[in-house]
Amino acid sequence: MLRSFLRAKLHLAKVTETNLFYEGSVSIDTNLLELSGILPYERVWISNMSNGERFDTYVIPAKKGTKTIGLNGPAAKKASPGDRIVIFSYGYLTENEISSHKPRIVILDENNNPVKVYSASIYSDSL
Repeated sequence: MLRSFLRAKLHLAKVTETNLFYEGSVSIDTNLLELSGILPYERVWISNMSNGERFDTYVIPAKKGTKTIGLNGPAAKKASPGDRIVIFSYGYLTENEISSHKPRIVILDENNNPVKVYSASIYSDSL
């Protein structure tokens, strides 16, 4: 049996642009993609901390070093520039993979600079 788990997360990303008439997707700075392990055209889920919207789309790479987080197409109506969002990538694991799985978490500041990067374990000392 496969079970779905968080694989990677960009936490507190700031929307830098929206473009309603672009082919739908989320544009993410290639540096942030590489840091998180999220791949171009991968399906992601987005949660908007400013208005509570939740939706899914796919990733397109934005120019490296631009700090771009852009919502395009219909997703552009789910947020405004300046909104803080969380971008989640999930993956399916077998029962044997679960105990060693460590999702990659990237915490961003208000300018989309990474301030903390870590791999979390599903098992912690507090359990």
